[in-house]
Amino acid sequence: MHIAEGFLPVTHCVAWAAVATPFVAHGAVAVKKQLKAQPETKLLLAAAGAFSFVLSAIKIPSVTGSSSHPTGTALGAVLFKPPVMALLGTLVLFFQALLLAHGGITTLGANVFAMAIVGPWVAYGVWRASRGAGASMDLAVFLAALLGNLATYVVTATQLALAHHAQGLVQAWLTFMGLYAPTQVPIAVIEAIVTVLIVRALSKIAVPELQRLGFLPEPAQPVAQKVGI
Repeated sequence: MHIAEGFLPVTHCVAWAAVATPFVAHGAVAVKKQLKAQPETKLLLAAAGAFSFVLSAIKIPSVTGSSSHPTGTALGAVLFKPPVMALLGTLVLFFQALLLAHGGITTLGANVFAMAIVGPWVAYGVWRASRGAGASMDLAVFLAALLGNLATYVVTATQLALAHHAQGLVQAWLTFMGLYAPTQVPIAVIEAIVTVLIVRALSKIAVPELQRLGFLPEPAQPVAQKVGI
């Protein structure tokens, strides 16, 4: 769930915006460097942003009265690294708040921190750790998308608990986590599966771009070329 207008005190909105701003600024620099160094990955970068926009715009009602949705940020995180997703995620959240009334402008900083910063970094960390441990690409992508999604909601629940904890901070956090869990856990699993399928498709149709990004290994050079024959 994107936190909607009015759900956070003004001081919290300002604080989360201040925390998120350096990450977004760094992300803007990262995107600029990426496009300058590898302009041929422009379409893939746009696809990663579009994937996040479409998935995170799907609101699914929760049996608890809340709503949940995928985030779609793991794809861009594992392909381009998390700083790029800080900017793309911010653009996604801004236009969703402006055009779809999904989230809010005043709560943009909080939503950016949860979905465009923490989620991608967790996804990328899980991806790197899984691949380093010898996991297959499919399994590593699955775990990255699954845990990146769930991390986003843990942060959102924490943000809401910090703002609304009359019953005590721990109890408030458990309450908000309980509101999300019934729908968010299966949604995270579905998002992970979809992300794996998208990566599989890209691995067939965008091989050169993925190789330049280091996501796929470069083709082995012929022995004759290696020894200079």
